[in-house]
Amino acid sequence: MRRADRLFQIIQILRRGGRPVTADAIAAELETSKRTVYRDIADLIGQRVPIRGEAGVGYVLEGGFDLPPLMLTADEVEVAVLGAQWVRTRGDPALAKAAQDLVGKIGAAIPEHLRPLILDPPLRSHGGWDQAQDRLDMARARAAIRSGEKVWLRYADEQGRETERTVWPFAVGYLDATRLLVAWCELRGDFRSFRTDRVMEARFQGERYPERPGLLRARWRRSVNRDRGEAA
Repeated sequence: MRRADRLFQIIQILRRGGRPVTADAIAAELETSKRTVYRDIADLIGQRVPIRGEAGVGYVLEGGFDLPPLMLTADEVEVAVLGAQWVRTRGDPALAKAAQDLVGKIGAAIPEHLRPLILDPPLRSHGGWDQAQDRLDMARARAAIRSGEKVWLRYADEQGRETERTVWPFAVGYLDATRLLVAWCELRGDFRSFRTDRVMEARFQGERYPERPGLLRARWRRSVNRDRGEAA
C-alpha cells in the first residue's frame, strides 16, 4: 500500500468509531507494523490532523476535521451502489427515489475512472420482493422516528385479530419479505415489532413521547441481547 493511501486509511479507521483505536488494531487492519503506524500518526499530527491519544492507549480523531465526502475507493462505490439497489427494490417510494438520487449524485462527483462502477455495476441486487400493500405511510413513520413522536395503530395479528394501540416508534427493520416497525407499545408496556403490511390504520398526531429515540434503541438492544443470552 502506498504511504498516501495508508495515511488516508488511518483517518478512515479513526472516523469509524467514537472510541480510541489502538495501534495494534490499526496495524492489523492495514497489514503493517505498529512502528509504521506510530510514524504515520506522528506525520498526520504534524500535518495538523487533530488526532488525540498516545501509544498503548489508542487514538481518536477529534471533531472539526473531515475529508471531502466523495473521496471514495472502488470498494466504497460498489457498496454504495449495491446498497442503493437493495433500497430501491425494497424501500418505500420515498426511500427508493432517494436511493436513485444518491447514485446519481455519486456518479456526478466521483473521478472518471470510477464511473463505470455506477453506469454498469458489477454487483447487483435483484428485486422480486412480493409484499402486500402497506397501509402505513413509511415516509411519515420515518419522520415520526426522527422527531420522537407517537403513532396510533389499528393492527391485525397473524390470526387477523385487531387491536388498537399507541406506540413510540424508534426503528424500522427490513427483512427479506417484510418490513417491521419497532416500537415501545403503551398497551403491552414493552417493546414490540409490527409488520407494516398488517397495519390496518395509522394516525400521526404529532405528540412527542417522553424518551429520546436513541435511548429507546439502546434499551431495546439490551433487551434483545438479554433475551438471546437467556435462550442460550
